[in-house]
Amino acid sequence: MTLFDTLYVAPPALTAQAPILAIAGPLIGACAAALSPGGRSGWVISVITAAFALWMSLAVACEVSRQGVLLYVIGGFQPPLGIALRIDALGSAMALLVSTMGLIGAVYSGHALVSEIRAETHTLFQSGYLLCLAGFLGLVSTGDAFNAFVFLEVSSIGTYALVAAGEQRDRRALPAAFNYLIMGTIGATFYVIGIGFLYGATGTLNMADMAAHLSILGDNTAVQAGFAFVVTGLAIKAAIFPLHGWLPGAYAGAPSLVSVFLAATATKTAIYLIARFTFDVFPDASTFGQAFLHVVLAPLAAVSVIVCSVQAIFEKEVRRMLALSSVAQVGFIMLGLSLANAAGASAAMFYIFAHALMKAALFMALGALAISVRARTLDEFAGVAREAPWTAAAIGVGAASLAGLPLTMGFIAKWKLVEAALQGGVIWMVAVFAAGSALTLIYAWRMVEALFFSAPVPGARRAREAPVGVLVPLWVLVALSIWFGLNASLPETLANSAAAVLFGTAR
Repeated sequence: MTLFDTLYVAPPALTAQAPILAIAGPLIGACAAALSPGGRSGWVISVITAAFALWMSLAVACEVSRQGVLLYVIGGFQPPLGIALRIDALGSAMALLVSTMGLIGAVYSGHALVSEIRAETHTLFQSGYLLCLAGFLGLVSTGDAFNAFVFLEVSSIGTYALVAAGEQRDRRALPAAFNYLIMGTIGATFYVIGIGFLYGATGTLNMADMAAHLSILGDNTAVQAGFAFVVTGLAIKAAIFPLHGWLPGAYAGAPSLVSVFLAATATKTAIYLIARFTFDVFPDASTFGQAFLHVVLAPLAAVSVIVCSVQAIFEKEVRRMLALSSVAQVGFIMLGLSLANAAGASAAMFYIFAHALMKAALFMALGALAISVRARTLDEFAGVAREAPWTAAAIGVGAASLAGLPLTMGFIAKWKLVEAALQGGVIWMVAVFAAGSALTLIYAWRMVEALFFSAPVPGARRAREAPVGVLVPLWVLVALSIWFGLNASLPETLANSAAAVLFGTAR
């Protein structure tokens, strides 16, 4: 029995509608924010809506813990003919992650947007933010392969506009958003082509029904082509090396709120879909699925860990350094999935939670500093700890978790990956984890050294400590990274339950 089994957070009538309300709430909130009279009212709507989405996601997670799988039929038409939301332990864990980061980001946006976004666009920005939140929540909740594409595009449309909104702070945001748009469109096109192949082979778009048909069909050319298109399209969305070219520019040029939310959710939801198709929709990962994991995914992920970490070491601009680091960390996650066992999947899910917290905290801290100083490079951040000790301390904790130092969630995440690799007898993967962690420690130390031990550049604009409205959500993330480094029972339970779904051991 877990905490969620005995937890009732909403009345039964509301809980029964919670799956759809978690998605509809942000969609309605997006419309309300766009029509709100000013930036402050838009912010209030965003916070209330994100809090409601988290409440509903928590209610869903509790019901999933008690029932195993929650099926919500839309319009009274039963699947596979009708559209349904089908939420299991994997989907509910991802929904909790997305909605939690959505609320933290919404609170943070109250002060962070002032220095980065034109005042007249604040309401539209909050609307786009809630649109992204709705898209990501729908993506991890739907049981329909085509509607996963719809929600993928709903989130992407908002994301492209949000990245471009950073042009006031950095003109590079405009070409970065265009590059993101082109790559995202290619990825979505590949995905929907793949779904077309699978629909032609199975005659259904419902994922559970598709899985049943595929278990009978076995391997054929149409199915293999569908799998290849789906995985390639999602690999672009997940920024898996070498299809990650859009990510560094998008993260570096976007407003800090966008970088925070994307780093914590965007690539993670795409990875979720890859795992869902590879292990859940396709029977036992299928023969060609196993070949993809071991021959394609694992080598590319290993190269990503090493190459992107080395690039991050030599990068001078802090936000691009963290963006390249995100690609490397995606490599860690995909290595865990490529083990194709429950231990590897659990370790990968745990790493998703850990990376969401640590990287969101780092981007949020950079955004907090951007309120008072427009610094880009490590040299321009030199000595900031003297003027903004709380913000600098948050960066220090985030860097420690990123490097996998003890007493942080990042340490447990890396240790679980090592354990899973040893259980699977994949010794070379342990060497990759060790090398990647050592390289991560180097560029993490570069940030800490600049902030705490370097002298300020003469004549540079000095930073100020961030407002309380920014420090509170920032330190919530930092506290969670530390707490889960000391007591990881909650994320570990969620990760184990999610892995059990993928490998058919869930109740």
